[in-house]
Amino acid sequence: MEATDTVIKIQNISKRYRTVNALNDFSLDIPRGTIYGLIGPNGAGKTTLLRILAALISPTTGQVWFENEEVTRSPSVIQRKVGYMPDFFGVYPDLTATEYLEFYAGIHGIPRNKHKRVISDLLELVDLSSKRDEMVETLSRGMKQRLCLARALVHDPEVLLLDEPASGLDPRARVELRELLRTLQDMKKTIVISSHILLEMAEMCSDVAIMQGGRLVLAGGVDTVTHRLGGSRQLEIRLLEQERVSEAMQLLKDMAEISEVSNDEGTTLLQAEFSGDDAAMSRILAELITKGLPVVSFAPRSSGGRLEDVFMSITEGSTIS
Repeated sequence: MEATDTVIKIQNISKRYRTVNALNDFSLDIPRGTIYGLIGPNGAGKTTLLRILAALISPTTGQVWFENEEVTRSPSVIQRKVGYMPDFFGVYPDLTATEYLEFYAGIHGIPRNKHKRVISDLLELVDLSSKRDEMVETLSRGMKQRLCLARALVHDPEVLLLDEPASGLDPRARVELRELLRTLQDMKKTIVISSHILLEMAEMCSDVAIMQGGRLVLAGGVDTVTHRLGGSRQLEIRLLEQERVSEAMQLLKDMAEISEVSNDEGTTLLQAEFSGDDAAMSRILAELITKGLPVVSFAPRSSGGRLEDVFMSITEGSTIS
């Protein structure tokens, strides 16, 4: 495979279990340094795909490349490059947090004289330094999730594969997990997440792949996915002066990329349904400024709700797990 910014290239893979097709002719490129979300209902093939990427099982047909390494030819090489966090804890309750990480450091062949530093750094990264001597069974669910993430990072992998990492977490723990994943992205990790928590995926991920029945339905940037399926983005524009709101609304209504404009009476906030690309968005902002309108803020709203609408329309009749 040619060297590109694609870190994982999935080429026409299928996975059959007797009479069940878990994956069907599935292809996807995952760019380096992204947080890539796999979205789909129960039985979509998300966990099977992650297990193939982790070199734990082999596809029935097709190939998966990590840069220049094909997974089935070099599974041990791939397993050194990836950290896999399954959708179950897999913890040992009779160990302390430190002992738990020491065990996995040994499995990954990390020299014993480096264990103390590696484990200390990981516990600090996942904010569990104060729990280093606590028994695993006494930790909260959110803490156990962060400990499992530290386990997946113990050998400093290039790629993280996380299967439903936010499942069962309370809102605070989900926010903490999201912040941690962004920190890992800043550390140049590529992160692949499976989840059905759609609003969080839209906030967390730069790219998503919608899956159903073992097939890829659509993939790309969050905004691109919603736009390609007939969705639109919503621009939020705030002016400095209330008396210029009507003028701004009329100007926006006359633009081809704007289908609807609304304003909550008594406020300077305008909301516009927008169906163009980023270049068109820049032109709209430039036009507003050229006309002398006092724009205080101009930004697209989060795509979370729209991604959820797209997902529900695609997977109608399926059970979300």
